Order: sequence, then structure tokens, then C-alpha cells
Amino acid sequence: MKIIRSYRQLDPAQIVETIAALKRRIDERFPSAGLANVIAELRKVAEESIELNRWTSRANIPVRILSWVLASCIIALVANFLMRMRLPDMLDMVNFTQFLEAALSAIAFIGATIYFLATYESRVKRKRVLRAIQELRSMAHIVDMHQLTKDPDRYLLKATFTESSPKRTMTLFELGRYLDYSCESLSLISKVAAIYVQGFDDDAVLQAVDEIETLTVGLSAKISQKIVILNDVAERNGNTIEGSSC
Repeated sequence: MKIIRSYRQLDPAQIVETIAALKRRIDERFPSAGLANVIAELRKVAEESIELNRWTSRANIPVRILSWVLASCIIALVANFLMRMRLPDMLDMVNFTQFLEAALSAIAFIGATIYFLATYESRVKRKRVLRAIQELRSMAHIVDMHQLTKDPDRYLLKATFTESSPKRTMTLFELGRYLDYSCESLSLISKVAAIYVQGFDDDAVLQAVDEIETLTVGLSAKISQKIVILNDVAERNGNTIEGSSC
């Protein structure tokens, strides 16, 4: 699976293709599996991430021009005010104290205004990217929900089922493949999240992507434990579950 370009950056197009291939594999082995629908939606999110990544990489020229124009106007007004101050007024202690208080207040206000204008573009981009990453977090939990009832315990114990018990019709091999697909799905979710930080250097976004990575690794670890049990059962039966690893 090639997902890198020049071994320095993730290739979003290759990630989309890998997601599409996983969708086909799930459809071919589990035609009615809900996991396939989740992967289909993940492909849409991955395609949207490419466009969003391009958008965050581009400079918003109108916003930047407006920000600099407004900042320049504010600085020009302050400079004009200072030029109009007369030296005799400055020598008077009362006038000087009043001027100093007004100047400090103006500097604080002007600084805050310029900072707001200068960071407006990045804040708009950050908000949109974080909203997209939140979708990936939800999708990771959805993948986890789809494998919650895929327990290997029934292959070890004589389970007693009730009317409300989930139907378990998968063979040992099929369950191993399903858990594999779940692990791959979680891994691809984290890779889609990583696309967002390639063109947008922002601490909040980077932290959110790291949280997605931590989440998917943790969920994959739980699935891996199930796969270990399945492999143990297969070995006891003199069989192997090829490719079942997380």
C-alpha cells in the first residue's frame, strides 16, 4: 500500500484509493456489512479533506489586504495624533500624565485590534478544520461500535444466547477478516486526519490530529486483543488465520 509521495508527505490521492480498495474488499466478503457504509462515507470525507487542505494552504488575499489596510489606518491615526501634540503641553505634568494614560490605553487597544485582524484568517481556517476532525473522531467511534459484538468468546465457551443476543454467523476466519478490516479502517481515519496538518501549521489542529491518532491506536489495541484470541483458538484447532493482525 503506497500512501507516500517522495517519502516525505502523505499522498491524499493514494489514501482515497486505499479507502476505495478497502470498501471493495469489505463488499466482496461481507456484502451486507454496515462497516462498508462507514468506509464509503470515509472516502467522501477523505476527498473533502483534499479540497479543504488546498483551501487552508492558500492565502486569503482579500482578508489579508483588509487586515493590513485597517491596521495601517489605525497606526496612521495614532501617528497623526502624536504629531499634533505640542511640546508645551507635554512639559506640563498634568497634561503629560493624562497623555500617558491615554497613550497606554490606546496602545493596548490598538495592539489587540491588530492581533485580531492578523489572526482572523488562521482562526477561520482552524475552526473549519477542527470541525472536520471532529467528524473523523465520530467515525472512529462508529467503527468501534460495529465490532463490539464481534467477540471471539463464543469459540471458546459454550455461550447461551437469548432472543436479544446479536446474531453471530461468521466463521472463525471471517471474524478475523472483519476485525482486520476494522483495524485498517481506524488506521485510515488517522491518515485522513494527518492530511489536515500538511498544509496548515496550527498548534490546535496538530493537537486534535494527535488526539485522533491516540484514539484510533487505543481502539485498534482492543481489536488486536480479540485477534490474538482468535489466533490462539485457530492454533488449538490446528488452523491459522492468515493476515489477521492489527
